[in-house]
Formats: sequence, C-alpha cells, structure tokens
Amino acid sequence: MRKTNCKTDKLELPPLKNKKLTVEFVDRSITSDAGVLLLRTVDKLNNFTSKISSCIEEYRDPDSITHSIDTMVKQRVYGLALGYEDLNDHNSLRKDKAMQVAVEKEFALASSPTLCRLENAVDKKAAVLIHKEILDVFIKSYNKPPKEITLDADPTDITIHGEQEGRHYHGYYGSNCYLPLIIYCGKHLLVSYLRPCNIDGSKHSWAVLALLVKHIRKYWPKVNIKFRGDGAFSRDKILTWCEKNNIRYIVGQPGNAVLKRKSKSLVARAANDYERTGIKQQLFDQEFYAAKRWSRKRKIVMKAEYGEKGDNLRFVVTNLRGLPKDIYKNCYCPRGDM
Repeated sequence: MRKTNCKTDKLELPPLKNKKLTVEFVDRSITSDAGVLLLRTVDKLNNFTSKISSCIEEYRDPDSITHSIDTMVKQRVYGLALGYEDLNDHNSLRKDKAMQVAVEKEFALASSPTLCRLENAVDKKAAVLIHKEILDVFIKSYNKPPKEITLDADPTDITIHGEQEGRHYHGYYGSNCYLPLIIYCGKHLLVSYLRPCNIDGSKHSWAVLALLVKHIRKYWPKVNIKFRGDGAFSRDKILTWCEKNNIRYIVGQPGNAVLKRKSKSLVARAANDYERTGIKQQLFDQEFYAAKRWSRKRKIVMKAEYGEKGDNLRFVVTNLRGLPKDIYKNCYCPRGDM
C-alpha cells in the first residue's frame, strides 16, 4: 500500500487583533472544523461578510448588545459554508475554538435563538442591499467588461422539515418545500429569492430580471445579455420584456397538441431513420407559433428524438439566430450545467 505523504508544516494566517495566528497539526484534538480559518482568510480579501452586515439595520437596544451584527453574520455564514444548515447546530458550534477565532471573539458566540432573531430582522430592504453586494463581487471579478453573459434562471425546491412558515406541499417535488428563484451567471450566484411553493414558478421573475439587468448595464452598458430558463419562464410578459430591452432569450416551451402536430413529420422522419439504422436519432427543425396567452408569434425550435424507447419531443422558444440544431445543442443544453 502506498503511504500518504502528509504535509505537517505550520500555516501562518492573518493575525487575530494583535495575536499571531498559526495552524499546526498536533495530536491533541481541538476542533473538527479548522477549515473555518481558511474561510476567514478568504473573507478578509474583500470583507464580504462585513459588507452584508452593513446592509442590516440594528434592531436592538444598544445598551443590551453582546454580539454585533457583524460577528453574528460571520458566524452564520461560516457555519453554512461548513455544512451546518440548522440553527440548532450553533448550540455547540458557538463554543468551538476555531469558530470563535474566525469570528474574532474569545468567548461563546451567539446562541441559536439570537441568530434566529437576526435572520428575522432581515427585511426586503436589507435583502435588496445584500444582493447589490453580491452583484458588485460578480462585477469586480472581471478585469474588463465581458462581451456577453448568460443569465440562467431556475425555480428549485428546498425541502421543509417541520411546521415552518410558508409551508406547502408541491406535487412535482413530492414534498413540503419552498420554491426559490435562483439566477446564476456561470458559477456566480446572482439572485437567491425565497418564495413559497404554492405559486407559479415564474412569479416575480420578470421584476427580478429587470432589476438585475438594470444593475449590470449600469457598469457594462454594452454587454450582450442572454436569458436562459426552463418552461416555467415561457410567459408573454417575460419574453416581451426581453424583446423590448435587447435581451436574447432561449427558454423551454411545454409541449401541447398544436406543437405535437407541427412536429409530427419530424418525428416520423426520426422514426424511419431509427428503423433503418438501429441508431438513436435526433432531428431538429423550427416553426413560428403563438401560445394562447402570447401577444405574438415566436420561433420554436423542435428536437425530435427517437430510439428504442420511442419518441422524445422537446421544444424551446427563442429569438436567437442560427440553425435549430446549433441553437438547441450549443445554446440551450448547457443550462444543465449551470
């Protein structure tokens, strides 16, 4: 068996106030979460948690404060990054020496009820300000304005355990959950908007997208923006806004009787080719189509797949130019990686 070569040199980290901070690999067990010290080091590069803290107004009696908003935000964010999602985890985590050093406190940190009150104090105004800080980190990550960016939107589920506020059952996910709206650009999280699940998956997405684009174009006025999402965003209001504001879009389109009829000949060709070759077939085409609630006809790209399990139809609505196959495979399919 090959022996693992472990590096046991000391690590020098940014000092804690006037004290030297060193990580050393010794026999005595002090903490199982020493990685929080690396999180602290990264956080100090741009003071991200401190910027978040400044977005939250003080809600307590100044004469009764033990833990500042800044230290509580650090404690909660570092805990989440370490995998501690539940506030109850802080009943023990608040006494962890590594966490105390990371938060720069020499005594027990905030309790789970105190952190709960902090989270409840974050109102809509604070949420908007925090998102601006997130966007500023994204924008500053570029040395120069990019020529094009793609905004990937998705309604996803967060399972709820217990009798939490806003608890509803969602038939598609088969559980009680929330349905947050998530928007990414590449690996950068730009928007995380918590919503109950008893809503349309596109609810408020038009307003969120409009605010997001406005903020980005304030810094990058010439950037080409592409919006990409699944069938939840195939709404006339969203698509019309994109068309009026020079946003390219490619969005999943739910199938229906009309679209299936329009793609019937394409499916037949794919079936014939499969029967002839024994190899799964994918054929692409496009049609102009208007759903009942749309104000105009729009381009629909169709993918007809046929194999041993039969046909598999997919549709997207888009205002992108190009061949149907290129649009679907090179522009829409990568959303699966977002």
